[in-house]
Amino acid sequence: MEKTEEFRKYLKRSGKKDHVANGLIEHCRVFEGFLRTRRKSSIDDANKEDIIAFLDEIKGQKADVNNNLRAIGLYFKFASKPELSALASRLRGQRISSAKKSFALKDFRGVSKKHIAALAKEGVTNANKMLESGRTPSDRRELSSKAGVPEEAILELVKLSDLSRIEGVKSIRARLYYDAGVDTVEKMAKWNPEELRVHMIAYVEKSGFKGVPPLPKEVKCTVETARKLPKLVKH
Repeated sequence: MEKTEEFRKYLKRSGKKDHVANGLIEHCRVFEGFLRTRRKSSIDDANKEDIIAFLDEIKGQKADVNNNLRAIGLYFKFASKPELSALASRLRGQRISSAKKSFALKDFRGVSKKHIAALAKEGVTNANKMLESGRTPSDRRELSSKAGVPEEAILELVKLSDLSRIEGVKSIRARLYYDAGVDTVEKMAKWNPEELRVHMIAYVEKSGFKGVPPLPKEVKCTVETARKLPKLVKH
C-alpha cells in the first residue's frame, strides 16, 4: 500500500489507537493482495466489482469478513472515494443485519420441504446462508452435489433469498415477484414502479395467485430499495 502512512495518520486523527490502526491497515493489505492476484492492481485502482469479488472470495472466513469490509470502507473514505466506501459499509451492514435475523428458507411460500430438509443437513437454513452457498453457478453445482437437491431448485431458493433482501419482500411477496418473472433484485431495479405495479396486477388476475398485488407506495419503495442493493446472484 503506497499510502499506508497517510492512512495511518488519518486513522489516528479519527481517534483510532495504534493497535486498531495496525489491524485496519493489515485488513486493507489483505484486500490489496487479492487485487494483485486477481488483476495485478492496487487498492487505489479498485472498483465496485473488486469489492464484490473479494467478499465472495473470503465469505468462508467468518471471523474477518466484517473487519475487512470495515477497513476497506475506511480506506476509501480516506481516499475520497465515497461510492466505494458506501458499498463496503453497506455490505458490512447487511452481513451484520443478516446475522442477527435472516429469513428461514422453510417460510418461503411454495418450496419443497424435502429440499429444505436436505439443505438444512448442509447447514443452509436461511436466506443469508443460501446466498453465501449458492450465489454463483459453481457454488450451486457444488451444493447440489452435496445436498442431493436439483440445481434448478437451488437457484429458485437463491432467487427468493435475493428478493428477501428487500424490506417487506419475504414469504408471499417474494413468491409473487418470483412467479411473475421479477425474480432477482437486479431485475427489480430495472423496473419503473408504476409499470411494475400494473404488471403485478395483471399477473395476479391472470394466474389466480393467492395474494394481492402491491399498492403504489409499496412498489415504489420496493424498486427504490432494489436500486440501492448490490448485485449478488450470478447466472
